[in-house]
Amino acid sequence: MLMLSFLISTRKLDLMNTIPFAYLLKRSLKKNLVVHHIFLFYRVNQREASRKECVEQLQSDLASYYGYNSFLIGALFELFPPVELIEIIEAFEKQRPTSISKGLHLIGRDLADVLLNRGVNLDQLSKWSKVGLVVYDSQVPIGATPEYLAAYYMLQGASSFLPVMALSPRENERIVDVAAAPGGKTTYVAALMKNTGLIFANEMKVPRLKSLTANLHRMGVTNIVVCNYDGRELPKVLGDRSVDRVLLDASCSGNGVISKDESVKTSKSLEDIKRFAHLQKQLLLAAIDMVDATSKTGGYIIYSTCSLIVAENEAVIDYALKKRNVQLVKTGLEFGQDGYRSFREHRFHPSLKQTKRFYPHVHNMDGFFVAKLKKMSNMKQSSKDDDERVSTRWRSFRFPISNRRKLKKTRRDLQNQRRRRKPKKDGKSKSKDVERKPKKKKRSEWKKEIAQTREEKRRAMREKSKEKQ
Repeated sequence: MLMLSFLISTRKLDLMNTIPFAYLLKRSLKKNLVVHHIFLFYRVNQREASRKECVEQLQSDLASYYGYNSFLIGALFELFPPVELIEIIEAFEKQRPTSISKGLHLIGRDLADVLLNRGVNLDQLSKWSKVGLVVYDSQVPIGATPEYLAAYYMLQGASSFLPVMALSPRENERIVDVAAAPGGKTTYVAALMKNTGLIFANEMKVPRLKSLTANLHRMGVTNIVVCNYDGRELPKVLGDRSVDRVLLDASCSGNGVISKDESVKTSKSLEDIKRFAHLQKQLLLAAIDMVDATSKTGGYIIYSTCSLIVAENEAVIDYALKKRNVQLVKTGLEFGQDGYRSFREHRFHPSLKQTKRFYPHVHNMDGFFVAKLKKMSNMKQSSKDDDERVSTRWRSFRFPISNRRKLKKTRRDLQNQRRRRKPKKDGKSKSKDVERKPKKKKRSEWKKEIAQTREEKRRAMREKSKEKQ
């Protein structure tokens, strides 16, 4: 703080030299320096600069120092004030602690004792999780111990516990995990169900099916059907109103897990966010259609992402509330920050307060969003565009009798005018000039022709071999 004040007073700090300025800003904010020192810098140097210019300069400094593109740093700047923005960016620079979940048939204390004897320093994850353990350091590879291979535990991020806890599955239910790979959430669901009922573990990407099936076999899960479909097509495959609960951990831009994948800093753009948001809306509507509202124990949909941007979270839930007969309910998670009911010029449904947001600098886990929906009825609302809705309303509108007669007359007049405008064609020329298109062959006919050609080739090969002999 004294260093920055000295540079400001002596005017030796040049704003155009972005990296030293950002470095000093980072150091000063670590010592709880208030951000108004930035604006003080402009006043002392007697430069006429607006607040917008100060904010833009700060964004460019942070982007150049931490390696972000202009879009993502701007999106984060809209979500957080400057001091908190520095905190969350610093949190992204650090790896989150490794956590594990216990297996299906294991008592938690036994697992902790066994791993402690192997030189693993661990402790209970938190009060909100009974099956999670956090690993601080280990003398052995935590993913290659005999206990890991024996299905005593599963490597899983702390944030991955949250959607399953919000789902709260019960025994003998039918559940769909729309994006199941690599299987951490799915095995946790199976453990809570005590290997009863039925779980459809779906994964659209074929390469990820290997890790999913390997983890399910290793963990001894027996109530799961693994399938490979596009999540938007699942209602056609499994049927509408066919399951009790759906877990949708939707694919997203991943800006909440930058500590795991630093390429997100520069690879994501506004077009990517729009594309992900459109996909997420389609997936969520498909998930809602699969759930049976009349289920005695279920009727719930969990929507979660590892993104912090509102367009992928609150905006998607608000869209689903308008398109389907669902309501937001409490997630059952005792911690986390409430979702946005309004963001900049956007206004969302008041019940979005019941959604939960999790941040790395506050909760020491990956950035995450969780929402829990309750399906109220199986009736589908119209999902067409607003223009089509208007046209259907006008079609169903009943005019008075006098107006109906006038409309019939105008329709007849229009039809007569069209008939007069159309030129008459000779009947003879139609039969001669128009060439009939050949009919498409059926699949069975194609198969027969292919089989015949194969047989002919085989006979020719046999005859040639006989001649050579």
